[in-house]
Amino acid sequence: MGVTYDEVVWFSKTFGLFYLIGFSALVLVYVYWPSNKATFERAAAAILHDEDKPCR
Repeated sequence: MGVTYDEVVWFSKTFGLFYLIGFSALVLVYVYWPSNKATFERAAAAILHDEDKPCR
């Protein structure tokens, strides 16, 4: 008895769903982790410098 196409599709869709949910949860934990706040604040302020000169 072999594996049918429908079984492979069902497995890949189910695994993909749980993979994306888990990955999204990890990204949210990383983003909202308190020790990362300084890094994100520095990145947000980096584009706000008073530089009116073209890049060279």
